[in-house]
Amino acid sequence: MSYERPYRGGGRRRQQRDDYDRHDRRQEVYEPPEQKLRSAILRLGEVDPVEELSRVANQIREGGSTNVPAASEGFRIGVTEQPYKIPYYTALLHILHEPEAEKEASTSDGPTLGKQILEDFWKGFQAFLDKLAWRETRLCIHFFAHLTVARIISAHSMASLLQSFIAVLDEFGVSQSRAKRAAMCAAEGLMIAGQVLKEDSATNVIDIISAIQIYIDTTAPSKWLVQPMVRLHSQPHALESADELMETALAVLKTLNSSDFAESSNSYPQPYLDFAPLPPGITLFDLPSVLVPPEVIELDGLSSDSGEDVQIKREEWPEFYIRLFDNDVSPDPTSPAGYAVRSTLIDMVDIFEVNRKECARLLLEFPKWTLPGTFKPRPGAPAESHPEPVVGKDWQLESTLIEICLGALLVLPQSAHNTIYYVALITEICKLSPSTVGPAVGKSIRRLYNALADGLDVELARRFAEWFAMHMSNFGFQWVWKEWIPDLALAIKHPKRVFMRRAVEFEIRLAYFERILKTLPEQMQPEDAHVMPEHAPGPEYEYDDPLRPYHDSAQSVLNLLRGRAKPEDVIALLDTIKNTLSETSDGDVNIDSVIRSIAVQSLLHIGSRSFSHFLNAIERYLPLLRSLAAPGDEARLDILTACSIFWKRNRQMIAIVFDKLMQYQIVNPTDVVGWTFNYGVGNERGSSSGPLSLNAHDWDLLKGALDKANGRVVVARRRVTALRKEEDDTRARVRASDGADVTSMEVDADANQDDPTVDSPALTSALKAFASLTREQKAALSRTLTGFIDCLAPLASDRHANPASRDVVQEKKWHNRANWGQDEWNAWETWGWYRHFCRAYAPYLRNYATTLGTVSLVKFEGTTDPAAALLLRTWNVATGQD
Repeated sequence: MSYERPYRGGGRRRQQRDDYDRHDRRQEVYEPPEQKLRSAILRLGEVDPVEELSRVANQIREGGSTNVPAASEGFRIGVTEQPYKIPYYTALLHILHEPEAEKEASTSDGPTLGKQILEDFWKGFQAFLDKLAWRETRLCIHFFAHLTVARIISAHSMASLLQSFIAVLDEFGVSQSRAKRAAMCAAEGLMIAGQVLKEDSATNVIDIISAIQIYIDTTAPSKWLVQPMVRLHSQPHALESADELMETALAVLKTLNSSDFAESSNSYPQPYLDFAPLPPGITLFDLPSVLVPPEVIELDGLSSDSGEDVQIKREEWPEFYIRLFDNDVSPDPTSPAGYAVRSTLIDMVDIFEVNRKECARLLLEFPKWTLPGTFKPRPGAPAESHPEPVVGKDWQLESTLIEICLGALLVLPQSAHNTIYYVALITEICKLSPSTVGPAVGKSIRRLYNALADGLDVELARRFAEWFAMHMSNFGFQWVWKEWIPDLALAIKHPKRVFMRRAVEFEIRLAYFERILKTLPEQMQPEDAHVMPEHAPGPEYEYDDPLRPYHDSAQSVLNLLRGRAKPEDVIALLDTIKNTLSETSDGDVNIDSVIRSIAVQSLLHIGSRSFSHFLNAIERYLPLLRSLAAPGDEARLDILTACSIFWKRNRQMIAIVFDKLMQYQIVNPTDVVGWTFNYGVGNERGSSSGPLSLNAHDWDLLKGALDKANGRVVVARRRVTALRKEEDDTRARVRASDGADVTSMEVDADANQDDPTVDSPALTSALKAFASLTREQKAALSRTLTGFIDCLAPLASDRHANPASRDVVQEKKWHNRANWGQDEWNAWETWGWYRHFCRAYAPYLRNYATTLGTVSLVKFEGTTDPAAALLLRTWNVATGQD
């Protein structure tokens, strides 16, 4: 028998491999000259930036004017993506403005190469400004400011540029986001170039500072709502533990102005000042005048109180950054040098979000780009080769980096990037230098832990616990828990005790129960210590015990589900069980609730092996779930209660199950909100005694429900917009394809204006869905607001009236915080989540402010009740009415 193959198979593959091996696989990839030039500019300073300036300048000059586009692009990328190099890019451009020795006689015949590059760079800046790319725009202004100090850009044109951004603050109805970013552009540009600008016109400098001061004064109410350290009873005031971004910028400007900006030279590297001034024949570059374009509104689909389809923009709040260390350890942002360092580091953390490893490396190398004496030298580092000028601050680099990263993570109402980025970044920094960064991380954890009892915002406490657990998971869960053993004597609801439980719960999710138990000291392991849960996370089927009531009925349902019976067969069995139980019941038991509990818990039981099992079970028995939820609100609440009972040992799964039930429209977001306030996860509620309260687990459920309702409206609105555009395009094509002449087309168009436009069935359906989802969104927000009112400022006759809620908002009670018990701490946490609800969902609340405020808060107008007054004040600040 022949085994010859009709194809060459492996032989061909071997031949191809041999041909490939004949080539040098290490040969250089061809790089165009333009790319080489851009790379040379971007790599400036890999060894010594000062020594490399002349080499890069010569490389740019080699091609003459033909290199201008590539060089300009290199400068744009370098300035906006490597802001720590901006002073050295200024020095490089300074060199390019100098005429070459052999061509000095002809310098008057045309612009220098540096000026050509700057003119092309300006076009890129204008593109950034047109797109309102605020960070890139601000960093370009840094570059222009350094060029002004280097006497390359004229002072009056730089002042005009800054005034263009200050003019934004006077716009009617300017948003917080637009005003803040425009003010930062003007403020930071003035910090760098202030000395030259003040020499040219002191009035311009004073006008800029005054305009920023006026703007900051208008933001006082909103600052109170996003301060990381909360004082419920007090008016907004400066906190030593946190710094607001614009306030620190203003403080620095005032400090610099008082010394005629002499301190700028000790705040920013200025290597270009070491060069000789440009020849008199080279004129200064005048920046063209600009007008900041109108803002681009980020849209969400919403419906106003009048029922009209409207668009709103996302709200941005003042930015507070927590301080963890003293001014002699990390930079003081209210000082010129401290602000310059912190601002650049924050930009680096933001820019390099796409590559955390590169970001960590650059952060640890940051002292290379600062003035000598800014940071303490690292152990084993060579002595500075350029001792002058010396800042003499000697800050600790590692502590500064951790403070910057955690400060960015703990910005309210939400951080610029996902939590996982900051966690991963800190982890990478620790891996690169564990011996120096580890102690800084430990000190930061202790500072934040101590801040919990001093009023750290509840949302920040949640993020702190989340970061702590993930960071510990990356380093073997090693922490000195014994330091916190004395805190076990505190009240169970004390923020420190809550943090320990929350952190341990997160750690268990990242590992397993026994592993985390072994990391804790013996004092924290018992159940009565309230640190570890009593059992490992897992399901708890209420009807698994033969001694429990309804065990036999539940087992029959469970067996049917395990056999993958048809939904209608399960429904028939439940009806049979219901009839049987109704005949034997004494009337004190709600048989319908029992049937729902049996069905839901049995369904969850067969899906508890894995997440895929759970999804398969839910999808297979959707008709069963819809049948159980059909009777109405009470039925849906029973379903949610059954889920919470089944997963009470794994509260994360409760949120997951609720989310899936909302996704499949078994329950709606308003049901989840109502269930959370009446029953909750973390507290025993729903009884006739004890005040209502809210904890972090409850907030997770509320957030999931509100995000689901808001997200559906956004999706529905996009669909309506897309369908409407599609229909408009279709009508336009029909008109365009009409064979009539132009005159007849115009006549037909005029005639058709009186005819009503008939929407397509798809658009009509989409509009109905949008209206329905909008009502659901409004109902969820309204129910949330009502729930908080019932918790925090109920009527005195209400059975859940909470005197502790009123006590914690009064100053006399605040100073006795050490004596607070469970009720006071519960009230404190609930107040914290109400504040976070108002600021996190402010855009949606503002859209419905009239209706929601009239229905829920109008009764508190003119009240003397401190809790009611605080409730109303928080609402007014969030909705822009205060």
